[in-house]
Amino acid sequence: MDLGLRDRVAIVCAASRGLGYAVARELAGEGARVVICARGDEPLQSARQAIIAETQADVRAVAADLATTAGIDAVARAAEQAFGGVDILVNNTGGPPSGPFEQLGWEKWQAATDNLLRGTVEMTRRMLPGMRERSWGRILNVTSITVKQPVDGLMLSNSLRAAVTGFARTLATEVARDGVTVNCILPGFTRTERVAQLAAATAEREGRPVDEVNARTEAQIPMRRLGEPREFGALAAFLVSERASYITGQSVAVDGGWIRGLY
Repeated sequence: MDLGLRDRVAIVCAASRGLGYAVARELAGEGARVVICARGDEPLQSARQAIIAETQADVRAVAADLATTAGIDAVARAAEQAFGGVDILVNNTGGPPSGPFEQLGWEKWQAATDNLLRGTVEMTRRMLPGMRERSWGRILNVTSITVKQPVDGLMLSNSLRAAVTGFARTLATEVARDGVTVNCILPGFTRTERVAQLAAATAEREGRPVDEVNARTEAQIPMRRLGEPREFGALAAFLVSERASYITGQSVAVDGGWIRGLY
């Protein structure tokens, strides 16, 4: 199926590894021109080279902290200078620290707010005018299954990813007539470093072996396995494609059936 992504310009945030890398790789494979960004330059350049080697796509890499105005401007300028207008924005952030409310002082809330919410809002603010002017755009926010079914111990993620969801759903209505779609994609338990770190933290907190924690997690998933990043990337590519032009304001899970709710 031709997704209509050839020569579209995409920014994929936090793309040096994990889910962001999987999305960038999928878009590049569909012929998009991709700008990837993350804080660390060395892993980012390695990711760029790996994607180019596999897809022969035009991929640029910008090391930047999207929790800051300077970082957002650096990524936006690099994309515009390299390719002109940006058609696709994939807002993605690393997960904040886990822990219960009592262990999370306001400084941790502020850092998580800047990273998860402010970065998403301000990247969108920077890219949206050009999309509206061209009457075509795709904004996809990587959130989490926690926005529909909170996970114990993830106070910051449960709270702030829900805020991103409210922002996205409201914006979707505001820009629908301009040919711009705004959706969220909800990763479940996927084989990434982040999930491995959360399992290790749970094992330490409960005094259990990590293998036991992993087995318990997989037992909660109807498919009885973790997801693979490529499975997540496949849906992300569809949601930002020409073929998904009538899908907006949605939060779609890639979770192996973990969420039990109807909506």
